[in-house]
Amino acid sequence: MAIRKKSTKSPPVLSHEFVLQNHADIVSCVAMVFLLGLMFEITAKASIIFVTLQYNVTLPATEEQATESASLYYYGIKDLATVFFYMLVAIIIHAVIQEYMLDKINRRMHFSKTKHSKFNESGQLSAFYLFACVWGTFILISENYISDPTILWRAYPHNLMTDLVQWWDCHREMGKAVVEELFKGAQILYGMITQRFQMKFFYISQLAYWLHAFPELYFQKTKKEDIPRQLVYIGLYLFHIAGAYLLNLNHLGLVLLVLHYFVEFLFHISRLFYFSNEKYQKGFSLWAVLFVFGRLLTLILSVLTVGFGLARAENQKLDFSTGNFNVLAVRIAVLASICITQAFMMWKFINFQLRRWREHSAFQAPAVKKKPTVTKGRSSKKGTENGVNGTLTSNVADSPRNRKEKSS
Repeated sequence: MAIRKKSTKSPPVLSHEFVLQNHADIVSCVAMVFLLGLMFEITAKASIIFVTLQYNVTLPATEEQATESASLYYYGIKDLATVFFYMLVAIIIHAVIQEYMLDKINRRMHFSKTKHSKFNESGQLSAFYLFACVWGTFILISENYISDPTILWRAYPHNLMTDLVQWWDCHREMGKAVVEELFKGAQILYGMITQRFQMKFFYISQLAYWLHAFPELYFQKTKKEDIPRQLVYIGLYLFHIAGAYLLNLNHLGLVLLVLHYFVEFLFHISRLFYFSNEKYQKGFSLWAVLFVFGRLLTLILSVLTVGFGLARAENQKLDFSTGNFNVLAVRIAVLASICITQAFMMWKFINFQLRRWREHSAFQAPAVKKKPTVTKGRSSKKGTENGVNGTLTSNVADSPRNRKEKSS
């Protein structure tokens, strides 16, 4: 497990067991290299690509409202370096949660091996889902998504010129020189898809977390039979998050992720309570209702945004330079992937509920006991004393004592 306590016999350096026991320390040293690189001018330019978000355009503030300067971001190939660095950070945080929280609880509860692995999985995921759900909700509130749902498809694909026009509407009294400078830069960066810091950092963090789950399968010694299941849902997360990020469906993706994370958080927190005491099963009933509701709401929002909102937009031409993917083929592919994923999740959910119902029914079924057959006569009484369920056993009938009494 992560950050293990040192045993009396330390394994050989760079051996399999050494890497498993000290992987958090190794990853911390690698991440520290990038941070130390910021301190030197020679390596600062290379290190800053890994540590900070790239491709930003800063809009200056007015003299009257000096606190309203905005930084807009678009994506590029350098984002892979940023995702890699925060993947290292996710591995370190994973190890800290495992060592200082989950392992201590496991020692107190004395779980079996099966419950131990499931408890660790639910503990890690519940912490992540709670953090991501709160963070995503904060972004939704700050960007007024709840009060104005049309933001999900309005002004797609949210390029730099669109954001500058919206920002100019709020700052019409700015100096002419500043306006000319802004739009001069806009002509150079025209078409680059922009998003705010919180939005981009949220997606970078999501990609980094789910990518860190791949090495964690090795670090946590995951069983071979559990690896295919985990690879499937990790791949689904990466596919949909990266798809929303690259196709500039950031707004829709954020809403669907917050909705999904809340339902999944309820499931894993209910499983944690169930492991501590098997009487706590009401959380699963609430999760079952919200799971179905979440799938329906996901389909409704997807069809409303992609099938109606984007389908009625004026600009429906495929243009990679401006990041416009609002064409019929892409819309059908997006809706198909969402619908297939929701159908797959519902199929797994129904199988899970049926298996649970069968186990519950089998547990409550009364055990059918055979009634003892009583025969009249002296032999029945003797058989009851010496036999099993009123039947005389061969061992008793053929015992040496009985044969000796007959011979005498």
